[in-house]
Amino acid sequence: MPLIMPPVDDTAKAPSLVGPRLCPLLCRAGRTLDPCLSLLEFHERRKFSVRPSCRSVGPATLPANQEVVVRKDSPMASSSNAKQKRIVEDDEEEDEEQEEIMEELEGFDDFTLASSWERFISEIEAICRAWMVDGHKNLVQKGAEQLGSRTNLYKVKSEIKYSTKFYRIEHYFGVSSNGKAADWDDNLHDLQLSFGVSDFLVVAPVSASGVVLDAPESTKLLSAVAIALTNCGSNWPAFVPVHDPSRRAYIGIQNLGLIFTRRFDADRIASQVPVRLMHLEGLYELFISKFALYPMDFSASFFKVQFAMKLTYRTPPYESDDEIASIDPEDNESTKDTVILNHTKTQWDEDCPWTEWYSAEDPVAAFELLVIWSNKMFEGSLEMAELENASSFDAEKWLLYPIISPKMTNDVPGKFVGFASQLHLLVSALEKSYEAQFLEDFVSVENPASGSSTSSTVPPPTVVDRVLKEIFHDGGSLALKFENKNCRAVKGAPLESLFAQFCLHSLWFGGCNIHAIASLWIEFVREVHWCWDESQPLPNMPKDSSIDLSTCLIHQKLQMLAICIEKKSSHFDKSTENVNQIYDEKVNAATYPSKSVKDKNDCHPRTFLHQDPELSSSSSEKHTNTEEYPNSQTTNLQRKGSAGVVGSMMLLCSSQKMHAPYTQDAPIMTEDMHEERLRAVEASGDAFSFSGQLERDILSSDMSAFKAANPDAVFEDFIRWHSPGDWEDNKMKGSAGELNDWPPRGKLSQRMSEHGNLWRQIWNASPPLPISEQKPLLDPIREGEKILHYLETLKPYQLLEQMVCTAFRASADILNQTSCGDFKPMKTKLDQLYLTIASSLKCFQANHLLEKDELIGDLRRLCLVFEHIEKLLILAASIHRKLIDAPRLSEAVFNDYFAFYLPKMGNSLESICYDQEFKNKQLVMPYERNAVASLFPPPTANQSWRKVLSMGNLLNGHEPILREIIFSINDRIQDSHYATGIPTSSMEEIQTHRMYICGTSNDLWVALSVTSWD
Repeated sequence: MPLIMPPVDDTAKAPSLVGPRLCPLLCRAGRTLDPCLSLLEFHERRKFSVRPSCRSVGPATLPANQEVVVRKDSPMASSSNAKQKRIVEDDEEEDEEQEEIMEELEGFDDFTLASSWERFISEIEAICRAWMVDGHKNLVQKGAEQLGSRTNLYKVKSEIKYSTKFYRIEHYFGVSSNGKAADWDDNLHDLQLSFGVSDFLVVAPVSASGVVLDAPESTKLLSAVAIALTNCGSNWPAFVPVHDPSRRAYIGIQNLGLIFTRRFDADRIASQVPVRLMHLEGLYELFISKFALYPMDFSASFFKVQFAMKLTYRTPPYESDDEIASIDPEDNESTKDTVILNHTKTQWDEDCPWTEWYSAEDPVAAFELLVIWSNKMFEGSLEMAELENASSFDAEKWLLYPIISPKMTNDVPGKFVGFASQLHLLVSALEKSYEAQFLEDFVSVENPASGSSTSSTVPPPTVVDRVLKEIFHDGGSLALKFENKNCRAVKGAPLESLFAQFCLHSLWFGGCNIHAIASLWIEFVREVHWCWDESQPLPNMPKDSSIDLSTCLIHQKLQMLAICIEKKSSHFDKSTENVNQIYDEKVNAATYPSKSVKDKNDCHPRTFLHQDPELSSSSSEKHTNTEEYPNSQTTNLQRKGSAGVVGSMMLLCSSQKMHAPYTQDAPIMTEDMHEERLRAVEASGDAFSFSGQLERDILSSDMSAFKAANPDAVFEDFIRWHSPGDWEDNKMKGSAGELNDWPPRGKLSQRMSEHGNLWRQIWNASPPLPISEQKPLLDPIREGEKILHYLETLKPYQLLEQMVCTAFRASADILNQTSCGDFKPMKTKLDQLYLTIASSLKCFQANHLLEKDELIGDLRRLCLVFEHIEKLLILAASIHRKLIDAPRLSEAVFNDYFAFYLPKMGNSLESICYDQEFKNKQLVMPYERNAVASLFPPPTANQSWRKVLSMGNLLNGHEPILREIIFSINDRIQDSHYATGIPTSSMEEIQTHRMYICGTSNDLWVALSVTSWD
């Protein structure tokens, strides 16, 4: 322990005082000296003092420049000469005496001047006094530095010079609410935890190492700080780093009033830790040896010692990569394939929805479990040995927190690979797409828009073929398990559609650059054209015959093309069937001339649209039932295209049952076709008449089909069936159930009764034709060719804009399928993500109201928001999978990190630097300890023999990665002889000895503090 200089008196204000040996000498010179006058000032005054040129004569004193005239014959002349002679002799004697005094003073030190060490102490004292006057709140307001993630620990610093060296003095402050630092508080500095102090000072040289390598220098430095703090009346402990920086060694001192002094010492053993110190028993004896007054057998002695311990366990990796290398070479041939196959299936996210596109790095690198034993009293080494073999389940407290991968808070491009990173590339491709008019320009070598790196950015044809096979592979049922309620707000293609698959594959094709996208789209259109030419159905397209106008235009076009292909194929099949059937009928008629042949339309009513088989069979039965009514046989021979009887309705003129005809569906139209129709309406100036003209073909087709199914029908019958609201009944009371009340008493509505009514004109002009003989309302050949022309001549920016919308929606739909438990913040953020995407992509529906740069900037901010949600969702999935048996704990852990990450989730392009580290810990309930212990599977045989277990307190066979122990002894002042004369109010319990031990079996750091009575 370095020698510490005794503290000086608080009343000492000026260290530069007159020395005791100097005062008698100055008195001998016949002069008086101010006790605060330094020797230098004394010499200066003597040097510049003026001796008078004459002495006083009588009561008067003459000036120095005035001569005194004395006559020689005067009686005073002889006496004046005698006096002058005596004065000269006195002056010579005085000069000789002063010279003797100066010669004697040359052999003494001048203690009236402050030395450099005293000035160094004075500067430290001034700095400390300024900090004490400001207080903690003012220091924080003046810019005190907050230490990392520690929310209640600040630091101020100042530099001072001593001799030729510069030193930095740092003041750390920040304590808990009760003014005393807790043992295992995460906000504590290492020195606070090691020595149990709150506010403290650290004085270190300004150098590369930052430590004092010279023992005398460290002792002198610590003494200077101790004197300065004593003069200030402060009880801050002061520390000086010593030795090599890797040892983390410190010495320190703290003055506790006028009686007590606490000294600190810390050092580290980085290797070759003695076996005895690997176990609790040896560490206990090490602490006892620090205050035992005589040598003894510590294992047989009993000392009451307070004990606290914290063990830190870290979960092992998901699977050790060394297991494959550790296989016996003799068994390698038989087990190699099996082991490698099993090893490739150990990805943590192997069954997550995004694994089809990329494999995400586990954001939870590991879990750390803190097992804490609070303050307990132990009396011997045997009790410590028993504690070392005790189960971790017996600990008072378990705390769990995840170790999050740094990539979660790192916004550097390329660090995180996922949908967000690829969407960012797609936005860059959109920005590039405005530079050319045709997609072929980006794959043409002659065109400068394609650039010189086309060959390096476009994958080879073999890769293109493989990607096209994956796109056009019919996945069967691609229905979403979980469809978000806000997904339709984004105008893109559904996830299970063909265009959505194209967009998702484009994200990972050739680096998602414009050249690769253009080449893939050209091949994609060729494949679609082949399906049209060969009448092959488009894969992954909905089976219904309606167009979803909430999707993007390309998806609508492909959906309509799929319907046209199906109609085209159906028309071809039916034409072939009709030809074969006519040929068979002719053969049968020639062979069996007596057999009557019915009209094929009666038994197999034809429709250009798809019909339900059950409806067709029921219609056939209904056709058979109509023969029960009078004159039905004659009518049936003329009836065509009937779908069945319409309830109890009958025709007005013939009293026959009314039959519903097969009708053609209204022609399907995509969004651009509707817009074209609206523009035509606006151009005509008469929306009603133009709308009626557009509906004329549909209405005429329905009337023709109705006439064919009901040959005796009149216009009023059609109105009763097609538009019941335009038929007004005039039935009288009491005659509702009478059979002879026929024809029904009613009339057409006023609009249908008007002269020149358009509906009646169409009725009179419509011939009785079933839909099988009508002209189709939708020409599949013409519409299909128009769609192919649209796909082939699509502008680059038009393709990329719709790809951006679809890619964002499809990526969000994939992430929405993730199973992450009942994490409410995550579900809320997913719902908000869809709304944010829809709001950001509305600009594509407004005919480019935004400038290009503004549009690209908004999309890149959207990519950043998407990345935040994607990261959090992957984290939620990882936590949920690992703690699936502890739902409360998993949700609490995620909510803690969500609150930590929330300030970062903005939409700014600037990255938010996070110096803080997530260390929020969650208390593990007793019923959740088994679920947490399952994170530590017992080591395999290959792992066990390679590990050397040195410490103890195993958890499922795993050693703690860090063990922290605090030994302490408290003593009451009144119990010792030092309590004599101490006021009763100051009699309290103080900590006389404290030892903090941190490390493992290969690395041990010990910090000791001892309080003594000086």
